[in-house]
Amino acid sequence: MSSTVGIIAPRVARLQRETSESSIDLSLNLDGSGVSDIHTSVPFYDHLLTAFAKHSLTDLTVRASGDIEIDVHHTVEDVGIVLGQAIRQALGDKSGISRYGDALVPLDEALAQAVVDISGRPYLVHTGEPAGFEFHLIGGHFTGSMVRHVFEAITFHAGLTVHVTVLGGRDPHHIAEAEFKAFARAFRLAKALDPFVLGIPSTKGAL
Repeated sequence: MSSTVGIIAPRVARLQRETSESSIDLSLNLDGSGVSDIHTSVPFYDHLLTAFAKHSLTDLTVRASGDIEIDVHHTVEDVGIVLGQAIRQALGDKSGISRYGDALVPLDEALAQAVVDISGRPYLVHTGEPAGFEFHLIGGHFTGSMVRHVFEAITFHAGLTVHVTVLGGRDPHHIAEAEFKAFARAFRLAKALDPFVLGIPSTKGAL
C-alpha cells in the first residue's frame, strides 16, 4: 500500500516580469544547495545575489536587463520585486517551517546582523549604515542607497519581517556584502523545514 505521508512538495518558483524599464526571468529552489547563475547587467548586484544564494542555500537563476544607461535603479529594484514574489510563491502555505532566523556576519572590518520572520506581514527595519554610504558608488555603478531598496522590495513582496543592522564597517563593499550575507543566513534558518513543527507555526493558523 502506497502512502504520501512525509512527502514535501517542491518549494520552487519561476517568474517573469516585463516592463518598459526592465525584463526579468527568475527561478529559485528554496531547498537547493546555493547554486546560482546570475546575470542582471549590474555586476556588483550579481555579486550580492550570488552571496545571497550561496549562504541561504537557495538555488537561484536570474536573467535581467534594463535601462541601465539611465540608472541601475530600475533593474536592481525590479529584480528585488521578482525575487520577493518568487520567495513568497515557493514558500507555499509555510507549513512546517522554522519561521524565525537570525544571523551575525562579519566581513573583515564590517559587521551586520539580520533577523527574519516569515510572518506574512511586510516590515523592514534597516539601520546603522554610516553617513555617506548611500551616496557611494560601489564598483563605479551600484549606489549604496540601493541596498535598502533591495531589502524593501524583497520584504514587501515576500511578506517578510526583516531587521538589518550594520554594527560596524568602513569599506562600502564590505558593508553591503555583510548585510546580504547576514540576511541570507537568517533567511536560511527561517525557511528551513523543522521536523518538530506541525502545520503552520502561528497561533492564528495562517502566515
